[in-house]
Amino acid sequence: MSTQIQAVDLSGLQAADAVTPRDDRKLIVSGLAALGWFAGAAITQWWPALDDWPYTRELLILKLVFGALSVAIGVAGWRANASTKSGYAQSNRLRAQAWLNATPWLLALSIALSVWEITTAQLEWLPRPFFAPPQALIGAFADDLPRLAASVGHSFVLLAYGYVCGALTGFVIGVSIGWSKAVGYWLHPVLRLLGPLPATAWLPLAFFFFPSSFSASVFLIALATMFPVAVLTWSGVASVSSAYYDVARTLGARPSFLILRVAIPAALPSVFVGLFMGLGASFAVLIVAEMMGVKAGLGWYLQWAQGWAAYSNMYAALLVMALMCSGLITLLFRVRDRLLAWQKGLLKW
Repeated sequence: MSTQIQAVDLSGLQAADAVTPRDDRKLIVSGLAALGWFAGAAITQWWPALDDWPYTRELLILKLVFGALSVAIGVAGWRANASTKSGYAQSNRLRAQAWLNATPWLLALSIALSVWEITTAQLEWLPRPFFAPPQALIGAFADDLPRLAASVGHSFVLLAYGYVCGALTGFVIGVSIGWSKAVGYWLHPVLRLLGPLPATAWLPLAFFFFPSSFSASVFLIALATMFPVAVLTWSGVASVSSAYYDVARTLGARPSFLILRVAIPAALPSVFVGLFMGLGASFAVLIVAEMMGVKAGLGWYLQWAQGWAAYSNMYAALLVMALMCSGLITLLFRVRDRLLAWQKGLLKW
């Protein structure tokens, strides 16, 4: 019996240490990514642009750095695949595979950046100033970083106030409607009537009734967040199996226990879906609200850049918006994974 177990363990280790054709393809892609970045650096260095763009040297350095990173990832992956040690090699291989999974994106980015630079700086096929080359984007970050950073901070504070208020309000409304038929009788029609309306449709009333543009923007963001959170929380609470309540009542559970320890935990997957949807809606309303009345923030910065025809600054703001939204979604995923770790066997992660 022990001999069979050892044979199974050895075969498992050998299968884990085996190099698959997929691993070889990833190494090839890492080499192509390095080639793409170095080729792009050669274009920047030896193909003169039609205009003297600043920060061309910084663009060249950036391409060389990403090319070196692609080479380092490929070398690490090759060494991890070539090693035959069990424990140490396996941990190295897992780490290298995680980096190798990013190499297709590195290859795609190198091609996209080179095409962008050629069509704007080298050939100027795209009209200026609406389409700026990558050098201009680097210049926007380098020259206007304090103003852009202040706008990011202001937008984050405004988004945090509105999103938290809207999420808490929607969560309470959703739990109330899903648990109580009396509350649902009064709130359900109101939610169906007013919830689907876009939050931006309330812009004139919000700026009239609230004393400041900041508070009006918080209200609009909260309104956009509240509806999806409320609907999906209500759906999650209403769909909890009655068997859970029956078992808890048999053990002497009170209504407060049924709500806090049975209904809400079982409905959390639906609640997080509502939080994800509310985050996207709140971010869209944030930009519109800052364009209309707030004197700072990414929306204000975007409108300012458009007014001065500083399109490179506009593209920098759009990139920061995308990174900010993506980072918040990733953070929300981490919170969901931590809180719902006990449901991994029930959910499709």
